[in-house]
Amino acid sequence: MFKIVPIDGGITAVDGFYASGVKAGFKEDDYDVGYIYSDSLCEVAYTFTTNKFQAAPLKYVLQNNINQTNFLLVNSKNANALTGKEGIDDVAELLEYCKNFQDIKNPIMSSTGVIGVRLDKDKIKKAIDNFILERDNNKVSRSIMTTDSYPKSVAFEVILENGDNFRIGAIAKGAGMINPAMATMLCFVVTDANIDDDMFEILKDVVNETFNAISVDGDTSTNDSCFLLTNKKAGYDKEAFREVLKLTLQKLAFDIVKDGEGANKMVAFEIKGAKNNTEAQKIAKALTNSLLVKTAIFGEDPNWGRIASTIGASGCECDEEKLMISFEDVLVYDKGQILFDKETETKAAKIMKKDEFRIICDLGIADGEFVAYGCDLSYEYVKINADYRT
Repeated sequence: MFKIVPIDGGITAVDGFYASGVKAGFKEDDYDVGYIYSDSLCEVAYTFTTNKFQAAPLKYVLQNNINQTNFLLVNSKNANALTGKEGIDDVAELLEYCKNFQDIKNPIMSSTGVIGVRLDKDKIKKAIDNFILERDNNKVSRSIMTTDSYPKSVAFEVILENGDNFRIGAIAKGAGMINPAMATMLCFVVTDANIDDDMFEILKDVVNETFNAISVDGDTSTNDSCFLLTNKKAGYDKEAFREVLKLTLQKLAFDIVKDGEGANKMVAFEIKGAKNNTEAQKIAKALTNSLLVKTAIFGEDPNWGRIASTIGASGCECDEEKLMISFEDVLVYDKGQILFDKETETKAAKIMKKDEFRIICDLGIADGEFVAYGCDLSYEYVKINADYRT
């Protein structure tokens, strides 16, 4: 048995990890270059974007086959994507320069921001010169923010029966270009758990259940990444670790959806009775990405026809004589029978006025199921993204 307890501190709650950020001048007046450092070498696992044009920092990790590190350099305002070989060379040069800061082995980098612009290496080098070895989760969390309205972090302690406890902490950024096609944001997870299982397999499975189940706008970024680092200083239990990792990533995933650019509502699309889990997942993601569904959510309009239409267009097996659609406990369509009278519409519309609610679709085909999380699409989203570069 084990117990999972929320704690403060994010990344810096874990023994052996340091983190901070500086104001390099890329943002008007906020932290924009930061680091995560471990005083001992860590094993690292990661999931990267499915976008074919992966950014230079991701290519650097893959080309160098890095599976151990003790340092991660991060920056915002510049994605270093579609910058060719020069972009990868810039990463290598900056990471070599980081070795002036501490005893660093196999450093890696993660970037977010505008695509198609070379990094300002001089500015970043000056930022590195100003790094201080400290534990400041807020500074590093803010240093990766772009259109986020607040920093996102979480930490837990896992208490085991044998007393060999361990901790986990994480930060993330994400508000736009969020699509369930990998990790779809930046996330950095650190732990002192003495993991003796396949870290890549565990991370991939949990990412699929959390970050792969959210959507803000259906766009998959060139830089999407989720890193997991462990210094193995503490205890370990596979079941406990998998559960706490899921809690960690799910909390951050929900924060991202709630902070979706201009978003006002978070909606869970629960698919049941599909042919299999794969088809259930496909339908759920189609609903989170549908512009017509998202705008109906913004308008608090229980337009169940848009939901049914999206299911029918998904390419998955479905039958209108078996389909049931509910807004939480309000059934609006029941196996070919329309239940959408004025009273039902009023009840469904009342549910949609809540900040968070659930739409349930039972296809009645088999036992496939999946839950995906999305948000509404507001006027503010257009405003934010119309002048993103400025």
